[in-house]
Amino acid sequence: MLRITALLRAASFTALESNGSTIVRAFTKRSICTALRPIRCELPAAPVASLTAAKLQPPPTVRHYAKGKDKKKDKKGAAAKVQINEEQLGGLIDLDGLRTQMEKSLAAMKDDYVKNLSLRSTTGSIETLRITYEGKDYQLQELGQVVRKNPKTLVVNLVAFPQTIPVVLQAIQRSGMNLNPQQDGTTLFIPVPKVTREHREGLAKNAKVLFIKCRDRIKDAQNQSIKKLKKQSNVSEDEAFQAQAQITAIADGFVKEAEKLMELKQAELLGDK
Repeated sequence: MLRITALLRAASFTALESNGSTIVRAFTKRSICTALRPIRCELPAAPVASLTAAKLQPPPTVRHYAKGKDKKKDKKGAAAKVQINEEQLGGLIDLDGLRTQMEKSLAAMKDDYVKNLSLRSTTGSIETLRITYEGKDYQLQELGQVVRKNPKTLVVNLVAFPQTIPVVLQAIQRSGMNLNPQQDGTTLFIPVPKVTREHREGLAKNAKVLFIKCRDRIKDAQNQSIKKLKKQSNVSEDEAFQAQAQITAIADGFVKEAEKLMELKQAELLGDK
């Protein structure tokens, strides 16, 4: 009996031991799962579409703007420009001579307008026409005799100076009076054009030609002064720049005055005024 009881106890203990290891294994699994559950809960489940969109979305663009120069620093570093008045400019160039040259160019244009740009070509305007021959200037009446043959024709007799005929022809054609002289030996016949609209427009064009000549003379005087200024070694770069700007401004003033005279003369010739 005792033996049977011992056997039963041994069998029970073995079964208990077997069940115990199963229980321990089960408990261990539950403990691990329970321990890991909070970690799994930290990342909430997201729809697949949202995750895909998040992956495909490009990262935000970061723009880097170039920094502008510090104007204050530039101003501090740069040397101050020298302001030159007319008295100082006169010490650098022949200012009076420059103005005189430009005034002569403007006066010559005015004189050409009065004598040459007339609706009616007169004997006087032909007689005083300037002729340049061998580097010297003459009036046409000094080289030949000018007479009016009839109301429609002027005659110039150059028998005393026949060698001047080519330059005289050229001067008459370029006078701005819209004249077309015809040569017959040492005599020039100049038809006086009728006062037509075409004649008026031709005179207006010649007014512009005379203006361009005046403008070029003024600009030549300007450029000569600037060249002389640049050759001076005792003038700083800033002084030369300011002086050049003032010379240009003076020349521009004379050109504007000449342009106004041209516009007034054209309006007069075309009958607009």
